Amino acid sequence: MKKVFKNSIKHISLSLISFAMIFPMLWMVLGSLKTSKEAMDPTMILPDIIHLENVIEVVKDSPLMKYVGNSLVVAIVTTLIQLVTGAMLAYAFSFIKFRGRNLLFGIVMATYMLPSCATYIPAYVTLAKVGLLNTRAGLIISQCVSIFGIFLLRTAFLQVPDELIEAAKLDGANDWNILWKIVMPVTRSSFVTFGLMSFISLYNNYMWPSLITKDKNQYLVAQGLRSFFIDDGAFGTNWAKVMAGSTVIVIPLLILFAFTQRWFISGLSGDSGVKE
Repeated sequence: MKKVFKNSIKHISLSLISFAMIFPMLWMVLGSLKTSKEAMDPTMILPDIIHLENVIEVVKDSPLMKYVGNSLVVAIVTTLIQLVTGAMLAYAFSFIKFRGRNLLFGIVMATYMLPSCATYIPAYVTLAKVGLLNTRAGLIISQCVSIFGIFLLRTAFLQVPDELIEAAKLDGANDWNILWKIVMPVTRSSFVTFGLMSFISLYNNYMWPSLITKDKNQYLVAQGLRSFFIDDGAFGTNWAKVMAGSTVIVIPLLILFAFTQRWFISGLSGDSGVKE
């Protein structure tokens, strides 16, 4: 009886916390189906009539889908590059012995403590000198290395037995083949976790793209949503359509998480897939 009571309290507590976490998104989705007046009424939870035309108008009559496309391209390409660069550096710090390895890794990790805004000016100046301001290439290249990714992948790589690496070298495999044919498959969940977290961060990024991108055709979703729906006043007074736009841009993230949640949770729990 005592165990049943404890389990009931735990389930009720988790349910309340889960509801609190999902409520803002639920409110956003419901708000996208209301009129603008209903969306601003905190006492009205459900719409009197479902207004699907809000979503249809946002998709058809606004440049939102162009912004979604820009964000998808930048986020996908940058995430793939970050996975490659992060894996290569993590492999070097894990399996290649050289003088000063730990010191160099410490220096790399120390840069993670810097606030991102401290790097904006030198990065901006560098991109300006090579002519990559206001371009997708500038957005991608300036974010092609993730310190967090290096740390996460190295933590997973350290769980791979050294005997497995030595056996592969004795069979004639080089470091590149060992990384992608041996280490990566057994630490797949960490790759998925890093990839998903990186994609979400890049897809939702606002501050850095706003600094180097002035052409509205190059805007990412966060910039586009603010500029077209709020700053320019196109739908700025119609909060139902603003919520509809916000709902639309979240859909790619939900689809991605639905397909990768098993590996994502496994990676967060520290299960790299390596069997002792």
